[in-house]
Amino acid sequence: MTSKQTPPWFQPEVSEYVGARAAQPDPVLSGLIERTRAETGGAATMQVSASQGALLTLLTRVTGARQALELGTFTGYSSICIARGLADGGSLLCCDVSEEYTAIAREAWAEAGLTDRIELRIGPALDTLEGLAGTEPFDLAFIDADKPNYPHYYEAVLQLLRAGGLLMVDNTLWSGDVVRTADPGSTTAVIQDFNDLVAADDRVDSVILPISDGLTLICKR
Repeated sequence: MTSKQTPPWFQPEVSEYVGARAAQPDPVLSGLIERTRAETGGAATMQVSASQGALLTLLTRVTGARQALELGTFTGYSSICIARGLADGGSLLCCDVSEEYTAIAREAWAEAGLTDRIELRIGPALDTLEGLAGTEPFDLAFIDADKPNYPHYYEAVLQLLRAGGLLMVDNTLWSGDVVRTADPGSTTAVIQDFNDLVAADDRVDSVILPISDGLTLICKR
């Protein structure tokens, strides 16, 4: 494939094919998709795709994760997917700054019967992470928050993750713009620098999956 061709994961028909063969949203998730579109306007694009949500559940389940962490909860789709994959007795700590969006998430968690395994902390995530120092290590983490802080989140979460733990980071292909020259300081440049940072880090093994807007899987050595 030449660089002038559209990568297959950005072709609508391929995305539709893949999505149709992933686990489909149940009524709770389908309702959350519709409510997010209706109540958040253009911000609804921040919600993970259904196929990505299915992958989050699968990865959480196959890793046997019990203690999980999420940075960037929005209206709760990804947190439901992660919480559903946790081992018995597991728990998910969610970090976000928006009372408005997470109010929708709280209602969705209750509808999904997951209130007892999800804790939400409102405030800057880096402050929350700093307060977790010395606590039981996490098995799994998901970062889908403000992009300029990705390097800081990465370093902080890595310190809280157990050896062999899995960190997942969203939006690391940034609509494919990561392969193009970016203006200094732009979000594209931020993501490019982050991807290079992870690739060069000998503390981890990593791979970028071309699903949705790009999902990087990072295993702490």
